[in-house]
Formats: sequence, C-alpha cells, structure tokens
Amino acid sequence: MIIERMTEALIVIDVQNEYTAEGNLPIAYPDFGVAVGNIAAMMDAAAERGVKVVVVQHDAPATAPVFVPGTRNWELHPEIGGRSRDHLLHKAFPSSFAGTDLLDYLRANDVDTVTLVGFMTQNCVLHTAFDAVVHGLAARVVSDATGAPGLANEQGKASAREIHETLMTVFHSNVAAVGTTAEWLAGEGFAKSNLIVSTKAAR
Repeated sequence: MIIERMTEALIVIDVQNEYTAEGNLPIAYPDFGVAVGNIAAMMDAAAERGVKVVVVQHDAPATAPVFVPGTRNWELHPEIGGRSRDHLLHKAFPSSFAGTDLLDYLRANDVDTVTLVGFMTQNCVLHTAFDAVVHGLAARVVSDATGAPGLANEQGKASAREIHETLMTVFHSNVAAVGTTAEWLAGEGFAKSNLIVSTKAAR
C-alpha cells in the first residue's frame, strides 16, 4: 500500500566501528554488513527525496572501554561517514534525544515522523524510539537496518536473533511501526499494530 509520506527524518544511530567484528560490541543479527548496506541505501534515497538525514555518533569518556572519541572504533563506519547528511550530533546517553539538539532540530524542520536505523536494537534504538513517542513524534523502525548482539549474564542468555525479533514485535505492538528497507525504499507505509490486537493474536 502506497501512502502519503509524512514529514519525515531518517535518524542513523551509532553506525560506528565498535559494532564491526573487530569491535567490542559486534552486531550478530541481522548481519552487520547487510544492515549497513541497507542504511547506506536509505541515506542515498533520503537525500534524493528531500528527507532530512540525521547521523548520531556516541561519545564515551576517555576511561571507557568503548566509543572513546579519536579511536578507530569510535569512528563512523566508512559507508556512513562518507555519505551526505543534513545534521550530525554527538550523544552520551542511550537516547538520541538526551542531552542533544535533536528535538529542536526536528521541530525547526517541522518533522513529525522519525525513521530509526542503526545500533543497537536493545539499547540506543529502543531508547530513541520510546523518547520519540514521549515527544509526540511518530516512530518507525527498520528491521533489517538495525541489529543486536547476543547477551548473557546472571539473569540468563538470549541470542541476537531472539533479542532483535522480540523487540521488533514489542515495537510494532505499541511504540513504533516496523517495516523493511525494501518497503521504505518503495514508499510503502508501515502499518503499526496495537496492544489489543497483538495480545489477542498471541493467545
């Protein structure tokens, strides 16, 4: 279904070398290279369509084990860093809205819908999606242009695929409409479900 496009911005979250196989937080699902290729294609299409592209880069303190400014792993992935963008912002918290000028930028450009791509699904994408809703914005998440690592700790273990797919289901039930890169490139609408429908379907 083709729908009228809203006033949209593409938010490219933390596509940094820390998430490569050589980094400390390698993305395991979906495949990192595929996800980055999809993000690059969306950035190119956004530039052609006049959709604002906001690139977000995470900064950590010099004593941190990850994302230390000036290090190779902190740098934007070359597929992203070398592409056209409208705005670059640096953040120190999981949400792209926290401590940044993102909300002011979106309001100044009359944006009412944010499409989120990047990393990690269970951290910065999640926090940014929830904050977008708090700020009155419609949120969309692109399932094959985001990704997660596997996790294990004292509370249990979950594969990257389990984490990613579970969160796509959670997003789509209430927080953000979920779709694919192909759907976005084709201009198709992301039709969000809701909690009642999603709960009934799971019984």
